[in-house]
Amino acid sequence: MTHTSTLDRLASLDTNTVSDALDFLGLPGATYGLRPLWDCPKVVGRASTILLGPKTDATPTVHLISPVIDAVTTDDRVLVIGGGLEGISCWGDILANAAVAKKIRGSIIDGVSRDIEGSESIGYPVFGRGVTMISARNRVVQIDSGKPVQIDGVTVHEDDYVVADRCGTVFVPASRIEEILDLGKRITRRQDGMVAAVRAGRSVAEVMHDKEFEAIRTQ
Repeated sequence: MTHTSTLDRLASLDTNTVSDALDFLGLPGATYGLRPLWDCPKVVGRASTILLGPKTDATPTVHLISPVIDAVTTDDRVLVIGGGLEGISCWGDILANAAVAKKIRGSIIDGVSRDIEGSESIGYPVFGRGVTMISARNRVVQIDSGKPVQIDGVTVHEDDYVVADRCGTVFVPASRIEEILDLGKRITRRQDGMVAAVRAGRSVAEVMHDKEFEAIRTQ
């Protein structure tokens, strides 16, 4: 299975289905509160992880996240940014323009963004906890990148898979992607059948019984 087709297959699933597949396998990955910060399109890609933290001295430093953007060489990247501080921006329109130039697919922020109209105006997807006007400069710095980060309690590794849509954001460990894709396809097929059954007049209590969902395991 090629890398591109893996992303295409993942893109055919929504966050709800991926979350259900993770549940069946007993894996973490679904988050709460990381939603689109403008009416942006769905994002599917591989994680480039970034860890932020509070700035503790007055020494001038390279602006957070910019070195990671500069280093991107492929078109499958999603920036996954952990360690954001409450009420302080860790994303803005200059970074968004740089990300578009590098063909980055979007940013997932466990924190907040400023200049959201700037990201929207160039069609750059940003998912996070909210918006602010307070700058990160002299308040927040980049601590690390390419290492595991905690995003709403989920450990996300470099190159893990990311799906973000209007329902939120979910992460899939790279080592389990084939299982999730296979299970996600089966869940979609089963749920499509359940919708058809309800529309045809079958009792919704019967259609949504736990045993119907458990049957997905043995399809």
